[in-house]
Amino acid sequence: MAVTFQSVSKRYRERVAVTELSLRVPPGERLVLLGPSGCGKTTVLRLLAGLAAPDHGQIDINGEVVATDGRNLKGPEGRGLGMVFQDLALWPHLTVGGNLEFGLKAQGVPATERRRRIGEALDLMQLQSYAEAWPGDLSGGQQQRIALARALLLSPKLLLMDEPLSSLDVELTFQLRQELLRLQGELGFTLIYVTHNLEEAFDIATRIVVMKDGHIERMGDVSEIRAHFQQRLHQLAHRANKNPVPRGAA
Repeated sequence: MAVTFQSVSKRYRERVAVTELSLRVPPGERLVLLGPSGCGKTTVLRLLAGLAAPDHGQIDINGEVVATDGRNLKGPEGRGLGMVFQDLALWPHLTVGGNLEFGLKAQGVPATERRRRIGEALDLMQLQSYAEAWPGDLSGGQQQRIALARALLLSPKLLLMDEPLSSLDVELTFQLRQELLRLQGELGFTLIYVTHNLEEAFDIATRIVVMKDGHIERMGDVSEIRAHFQQRLHQLAHRANKNPVPRGAA
């Protein structure tokens, strides 16, 4: 699924979140939005998901205009995408199976088909025996897999992920990154992934967009962005060596 932003801007009261953003994402790409908190990464996902409307500019999905100049022309449910939030947004009062079934029911999928697709999703995530478990009884990694399974259940052509691994330990984060890459390779969806973590960005992306203050500061493939940050680190180290902190200074 292809995505295009054309001169998109969004502000919240006095704060400019995104300004004059133009970006094209071809089908099947793994695009990472990289930058510090408040740089506009999550706003880009919200605009694309239809959870917010651009003040100015236009958003196209597969050549269809879905939002323009203050209006969403197509809501979240009609955009053919899945989204995994940072807090995962699993419903604690529903079992794992209930969480997975909710969206399928809302779309009117028959019960037999729902059971089949939920079974396939649990198999895909290697959680076959957890359909009756409660989210609160699962580990962080298992909850993450369930959130991902729920997003993939409706066979989205576009998956949006907003810092989904930020609360997990290093080893589990690495395992889930590999799982995500495997799934994207098998299913072929377009992935737009938000993070502030360089290692995570380098591991996941085919292309990286570095954002700052609501605009694109730099864009390139992994090798280009890695070289850029290595150069910045070298410059900082050189500057620190030229201006050492005086002995005894606080």
